[in-house]
Amino acid sequence: MKIGVISDDLTGANGTGVLLKKKGFNVATMVYYDQPPLAGGYNAICVDTDSRYAQKDVSQMRVKTVLEHFIHWGADIICKRIDSTVRGNIGVEIDTVLTHLGEETIAVLVPSFPESGRITTGGYLLVEGVPVQTTDVAKDPVTPLTRSYVPAIVQRQTKYAVAHIGLETVLEGVKVTEQAIKEHINNGKRIIVLDAVTDEEIEQIANAMTLMKGYRMIPVDPGPLTAAYAQAVIRQSAVKKKIIVTVGSVTSITEKQLQYLVKKINARPVIVNAEKLANITNIWDQEVERAVKVALKKLDHQHILVITTNSAENDLNLKALANKQNVSQDFLAKRIADGLGKITRLVILQSSHDIGGCFSSGGDVTASLCSVGMAEGIRLEDEVLPLVAYGQFIGGYFAGIPLITKGGMVGDRQAIYKCVKYLLDKNTLTSDL
Repeated sequence: MKIGVISDDLTGANGTGVLLKKKGFNVATMVYYDQPPLAGGYNAICVDTDSRYAQKDVSQMRVKTVLEHFIHWGADIICKRIDSTVRGNIGVEIDTVLTHLGEETIAVLVPSFPESGRITTGGYLLVEGVPVQTTDVAKDPVTPLTRSYVPAIVQRQTKYAVAHIGLETVLEGVKVTEQAIKEHINNGKRIIVLDAVTDEEIEQIANAMTLMKGYRMIPVDPGPLTAAYAQAVIRQSAVKKKIIVTVGSVTSITEKQLQYLVKKINARPVIVNAEKLANITNIWDQEVERAVKVALKKLDHQHILVITTNSAENDLNLKALANKQNVSQDFLAKRIADGLGKITRLVILQSSHDIGGCFSSGGDVTASLCSVGMAEGIRLEDEVLPLVAYGQFIGGYFAGIPLITKGGMVGDRQAIYKCVKYLLDKNTLTSDL
């Protein structure tokens, strides 16, 4: 996978390059626009055209020259880096890219850079919460900015029709965003401006772009969309390894995290009956066998498999069950955790799919997963989030399989989703780059 970034200034090229580097790319910035991409194993090249304040015909010539070099180099993705306050020959340079690459090329313009205080809502670019036209860029001696409405700024410079997709649509998710983009394309729009106020929304836009089959999508942005889109394309094109999410924690925090994950990945969890696992008879074995069969079928159609007892269906009175069976509550709690661990083990061993990683929430479930998997330990490698560890199983049935562990009371509502994304990115970047 090769990424080519056309930037109108050097610091912008470096800024986007750093974001790509964080995604695992081997990146270089070139300071001369008229030279072919550097040799040396780079798979992401950022080129400074030094064209922000150039005459229009000069901007066109430099962008076209870089495009030709990128095409000859074999760039899979071409990106147009723009100023984070939308200064410069934005429309002219977008036109050059669209014209040179053909009618099936679409520019997706997201001016937002949330970490730098730049967000777009209602089509208006805000810098630290105020319209961009009220900042110092309004006093730019070469190209003073007198507007904040991005579609209008671009439309004044381009020969192509510009469309806008609002934040309310982006917040509806990837599928709705994809459909909105497709409708604008069908209506003849070649430049589409989208709102975003967080990195998560930028990632959703990037994911929607990957679904636009038959079109060459061009990220136009200060960097975050370019990095997110490059990663999304790699993730989609990589050989898919399955991720197994095993959750036994019954805390309200974990419940919210699971709900968020399931909504984001559009998956149907395997709900394990906790009462049947809290049992010392063969009912325990029957429930394990049932859950494994269901899980294996789901794994054929889902990239991410969720196995959990966390459900409204599991209204468990552990004390009553313990008294009835004349055992302790701790014993039954361990039976539940061991059941989840065994289900996960059997799914991994019986599935024909490669398992790219496991996630477990709850200390008891993690311990049982290690125990039933005959693991000798976990080789720790990274901290994904505070109190959330990444590593690999040592020995046993799961030797070498990546694992992320999290306590039931740890993290915000996005925590499990972020962990799953981390595992996905580890798989794709390690195998593809």
